[in-house]
Amino acid sequence: MTKIIIVGGVAGGATAATRLRRLDERAEIILFEKGEHISFANCGLPYYIGEAIDDRAKLLTQKPQNLRDRYNLDVRVNNEVLAINREAKMVLARDLLSGREYSESYDKIILAPGASPFVPPMKGVSSAGVFTLRTVPDADRIKEFVKANNSKTATIVGAGFIGLELAENLSLLGLTVNVLQRADRVLPILDPEMVPTIHACLRQHGVNLFLRNSVAEITQASGRLELKLEDQTTLLTDILVLAVGVRPDSLIAKNAGLKINARGGIIVDQNQRTSDENIYAVGDAIETLDYLTKNPAMLPLAAPAQKQARVAADHICGLKSQYAGALGTSILKIFEMTVGLTGHNEEAVDALGLDYDKAYLLATNYATYYPEASPMWLKVLFEKKTARLLGAQIVGHAGVDKRLDVLSVALKANLPANALGGLDLAYAPPYSMAKDPINQVGLMIENLLTGFVQQFHWTEVDKLPQDGTAILLDVRGEDEFAKGHLPGFQNLPLKKLRSELGQLDPAKPVYINCEAGLRSYVAARILKQNSFKAFYLSGGYRLYAQIKNDQ
Repeated sequence: MTKIIIVGGVAGGATAATRLRRLDERAEIILFEKGEHISFANCGLPYYIGEAIDDRAKLLTQKPQNLRDRYNLDVRVNNEVLAINREAKMVLARDLLSGREYSESYDKIILAPGASPFVPPMKGVSSAGVFTLRTVPDADRIKEFVKANNSKTATIVGAGFIGLELAENLSLLGLTVNVLQRADRVLPILDPEMVPTIHACLRQHGVNLFLRNSVAEITQASGRLELKLEDQTTLLTDILVLAVGVRPDSLIAKNAGLKINARGGIIVDQNQRTSDENIYAVGDAIETLDYLTKNPAMLPLAAPAQKQARVAADHICGLKSQYAGALGTSILKIFEMTVGLTGHNEEAVDALGLDYDKAYLLATNYATYYPEASPMWLKVLFEKKTARLLGAQIVGHAGVDKRLDVLSVALKANLPANALGGLDLAYAPPYSMAKDPINQVGLMIENLLTGFVQQFHWTEVDKLPQDGTAILLDVRGEDEFAKGHLPGFQNLPLKKLRSELGQLDPAKPVYINCEAGLRSYVAARILKQNSFKAFYLSGGYRLYAQIKNDQ
């Protein structure tokens, strides 16, 4: 009989334990969890704080007794594994309620210790009213503090996923919310041009953004917290939540002599084995694989943790199972908006040294004639030579999740970017269009790869020649042009272009702009067929203007 010890519950540990039991009815499986909850929905914690989830019990996805009864597991909550003796194949554990220490032998171990919130070094960080959010008790403490102190103002340090989810939910409770972010934008994992509409949404809902800034010092001030910021300004707040990322809880692995990377991630192979063949590791504490590059990556996400846990359990039980890596597919609700990404952003692609391009599309979630159609921006990165998809980002409202999942599947299936245009996707007016946004962006990429049309990007607008050596055309209507236009561009509405071609010099390159790219694409085709060298602005004036206005 095989004896397997699992260190840590939640997504990785609990998944591994139940998979092991389904594969091996006779194995002895002991699941240690130092907290009081063996499996809980930590992704739901901000929504519990904001009362979208009104029943705390709904967060507890598996209770210890349920696991004992259904899977015959030895579940030990409030028990912490302190050390691993690899030579003796023993672990040292402590019952945190009684203080008793004891040892257990093992044949195999699965480490799923997770990660802990990073607390930046700053004066006053241990003050009452300063919190992090990782567990159900963390959420309880935040809820209780807000209620007991009748908190009116909350400040969040960090504008990643957890920080923005907290900002939304605390705002919905009626608090005035400040968000501090050291980068120049929220969600730095997104490319800069995809963020302005998110900034606008947050501000419209009363969230105050303090970008390129953070907290330098915390002091108590008449029952509130006084925050001295890095730019020397001060903020008063009732509660401060630190949401600046996590660090792997890998000390037990390090002390056991297992291989650890520079960021503290436990190094594993594709079977989830560590440098000890009898010890496996899964979840937030490990170094995993980037699916696209097969390079090492740190991706503390629940979905990869569950997949890794299944692979580890399978391998222990003799199945040929390997983890192929993660795309980092993620999605986020921000008030009425939805933000999604999969694969790489431009910074990551640049670092790989690839020759790539990008396509922008402003589309609606379904047919524009159907009530309440809403806009979404899609950005898709692809390699020029191979048409390989590299990454995608979507910012919009309804329907973002559907398109994100299609793009994630396309990336995982190694589908060429130009093949998106031919996908057979569901259509009815309440759900999509006959030519879905995914189809549209695929056709755009097809046009670019074949040279049917050429484009330029918003980063190049301010570098265009203004000395008459190029023709800069805005093909929108006169009213649209009058409301705002690109520097140096002259207005020639699309409907007049054919009749006025004779006034344009075919020896000069033509750079064309419209509102979102469609009319300028049509204009580029007209010009190209009349011996002009024409380029259209990807994303159009709308994309350029929202970036400049945000800056």
